Amino acid sequence: MRSPRYDEASIQVLKGLEPVKQRPGMYTRTENPLHIVQEVIDNAADEALAGHASMIDVTIHKDGSITVQDDGRGIPVGLHPDEKSPVVELVFTRLHAGGKFDKKGGAAYAFSGGLHGVGVSVTNALSKQLDVTVWRDGKEHQIQFRDGFVHQPLHVAGSVGKRRSGTRVQVWPDPAYFDSGSIPLADLIHSLRSKAVLLGGIQVRLSNEKTGDVQTWKYEDGLRGYLQEALQDTELVVPLFEGKQYASADDDNYAEGEGAHWVVTWTQEGPVVRESFVNLIATPAGGTHEAGLRDGLFNAVKSFAELHSLLPKGIRLLPEDVFARASFILSVKVLDPQFQGQIKEKLNSRDAVRLVSNYVRNALDLWLNANVEYGKRLTEVALRHAQARTRSAQRVAKRKSSGVAVLPGKLTDCESTDATRTELFLVEGDSAGGSAKMGRDKEFQAILPLRGKVLNSWEVDRDRLFANNEIHDIAVAIGVDPHGPDDNADLSGLRYGRICILSDADVDGSHIQVLLLTLFFRHFPKLVEAGHVFVAQPPLFRLDVPAQGKRPARKIYCLDDGELESALERLRAEGVRETQWSISRFKGLGEMSAEQLWDTTMNPDTRRLMPVSYGELGREATLEMFNMLMGKGESAQRRSWLEEKGNMAEVDV
Repeated sequence: MRSPRYDEASIQVLKGLEPVKQRPGMYTRTENPLHIVQEVIDNAADEALAGHASMIDVTIHKDGSITVQDDGRGIPVGLHPDEKSPVVELVFTRLHAGGKFDKKGGAAYAFSGGLHGVGVSVTNALSKQLDVTVWRDGKEHQIQFRDGFVHQPLHVAGSVGKRRSGTRVQVWPDPAYFDSGSIPLADLIHSLRSKAVLLGGIQVRLSNEKTGDVQTWKYEDGLRGYLQEALQDTELVVPLFEGKQYASADDDNYAEGEGAHWVVTWTQEGPVVRESFVNLIATPAGGTHEAGLRDGLFNAVKSFAELHSLLPKGIRLLPEDVFARASFILSVKVLDPQFQGQIKEKLNSRDAVRLVSNYVRNALDLWLNANVEYGKRLTEVALRHAQARTRSAQRVAKRKSSGVAVLPGKLTDCESTDATRTELFLVEGDSAGGSAKMGRDKEFQAILPLRGKVLNSWEVDRDRLFANNEIHDIAVAIGVDPHGPDDNADLSGLRYGRICILSDADVDGSHIQVLLLTLFFRHFPKLVEAGHVFVAQPPLFRLDVPAQGKRPARKIYCLDDGELESALERLRAEGVRETQWSISRFKGLGEMSAEQLWDTTMNPDTRRLMPVSYGELGREATLEMFNMLMGKGESAQRRSWLEEKGNMAEVDV
């Protein structure tokens, strides 16, 4: 059989919006077109956040298109000084083009949700048609796009009053790129109502031509009214605790305007309400700003409890005890937010933990000590949760202590025996294991260093697995016996709720990852199915940036080359000269100090931990792929697969 051709002509260079059309899932959610419409809504909201718009109108048309209109400044229509094309055209046709990168004094957007510069260009790429109307400088300007390309160039369609300004964008999403072509109305309504809540005094309206319904939101009391409405039928332990604080121009730690606005309360029972936002962008997956809120609430309550001698002997208060019954709305302003992925579901900015934690703790300290009765009630709720957690952990510990297995000598165990909290890190090499032992939180994190590469266990019989010392130690440490996919496996002895593979960010590290994943998929499949297996993602680069004016020196960690390039783009946009920063490349985990390893890879608030699952492929297809990759008799199939897919690999050797 003749092998496929692989030569110079095989390499494709994607230009313009082609990367989006080829891999839409890298840039947006592909379940439905809601996210590409939200990108347009976010732009209008950014105008309101900057103080230039007083209303946002969204219309669902009978033909399936959506119109978003604001009364902001209007997208600039003149020629770009370098590109010599109309700016409004560049915004919709170029990735990484926008007004959100410039953060210097007098910039168009000091705070905005748009960060990556791919927002509305992705909307255009994945739409059959997109019409833009801009009112600016007494004129009405129009431009039309089809399939991401200019169909009608920018032109003046008429005159308007000099005071009229704003932008109207009408989008016809292309259903070919989405699982469903219809936008979930409930999600759109929730998004628009959230914008009205966060933009106090701004009117947000949704008109549905299909049903004739018109809904208008305008919240004068903002976050407080929103949370009150959500919890109106729920009994509160304490009244709503609201606060806001933003950095001033003379702040040594944060940029002017950075800060948070929050409303928090606690309930005895029922569901909790938790919503967070960064520069008006909803973050349903949470992130470092929510971690900062949790940390600030915990430290304030713990300090109050200690001051008033409310902690019983033998009970240790933990952050989750205070946070378990908390409901909150949190809105954070961050100058340069770092999100996980383009769809911005989770904030990764490490500085946000300290920013929110400090502001919230100081405010809650004052509030609790001014309202001692509320403080005692709140402490009582937290202690009740802590006592229940302690009793549960003791029951689990008693059941496990009846086993006869002797734990591996090289295992550095944790203090807690509560499997809902504990974590085991399988660490590549003794040197990295040493850093991990020093950097970990010994209360709930255990370390098991692995010497060399684990055996390829894909075709190893279960009764011969323990002949390999590394596999024996892993099995004994986690407390679960090897089993098959259809076995009735007993997971009651599981000692760690999270089993995290931690290896170097290089080829050898990836190989170790694959070998360990082979072990878990083949011989511990129930752990994978139950969501107990994770892959830690340590950074490959560290970017050291000197202090700039009021902004202190920074260390920016980047997962890969792509993140490094994005970070460098942001620094250039901030006006940092290329000679000022320095780039360090981690050759392995052993090069990281204990503090760096904790901050980047082990700290639950700032790390990146990727859950392992069968994903969209499903169990059978995943096992078939592993069989092809790891089976001894599959070399011919592997070679064919490598010839077909080899050009996609970015190999670091």
